[in-house]
Amino acid sequence: MPTRSVKDSVVLITGAASGMGRATAEVFAAEGAHVACTDIAAESVREVADDLVHRGYSAEAWPLDVADPAAISLVTQAVAARFGGIDILVNNAGVSGFAAIDAENYETVWARSFSILITAQQRLIRAALPHLRKSKAPRIVNIASTEALGATSRDSPYSAAKAAVTGLTRALAVELGPEGITVNCICPGPILTGMTEAIPDEDKQAYARRRTALRRYGRPEEVAHMTLSLCLPAASYITGTTIPVDGGLMARNA
Repeated sequence: MPTRSVKDSVVLITGAASGMGRATAEVFAAEGAHVACTDIAAESVREVADDLVHRGYSAEAWPLDVADPAAISLVTQAVAARFGGIDILVNNAGVSGFAAIDAENYETVWARSFSILITAQQRLIRAALPHLRKSKAPRIVNIASTEALGATSRDSPYSAAKAAVTGLTRALAVELGPEGITVNCICPGPILTGMTEAIPDEDKQAYARRRTALRRYGRPEEVAHMTLSLCLPAASYITGTTIPVDGGLMARNA
């Protein structure tokens, strides 16, 4: 019978230096997984891995710019060589960027959003796939956003890229399903991360009371635990799903 343990599994997490990525690294490490922490913020991601090792967990850091296809290939190979394979890929790295459709910088924001939020995800999946195919419980979790399910004004590059993540997830779930590789997507709602840090607390509170059923922002670890749940060996019949972790934001009409 499939277990509810990821102990000794190898998980590669992008964007692990902070926020949901760091929380995901901590949750998987605490469950006994070997955690490959990657992020463009080289010093910060090393600090995350060092902290996990100091706490007695198995972790190592690799600097990674997910917009660089050569770097993706090298880091993926290095992770597999270091830990003896890859069982789980968590595509978490992201950026934000607002631009009105007629803004001068719209094309730049669009290109950057798609490069990091969707093109990087398929490249990481392609790089990890040979190793996932050797795993007994291969899992892919793509992090999108509730902006893939709704939209905010002047946020069309981000919203469109995140919607593409949900499409990629469904398509690859169908394609890779016969091999036992599950592919799922999580859509976080308002979460307390670096991306939302600049929003004044009173504005966060007002938004949460107005929009979410739970009347609050979520914590990064609340998203991380959903990621863990989708990666359990026992979650072998869950694939192609898009799961909001949003405090009831998408469920609420008024």
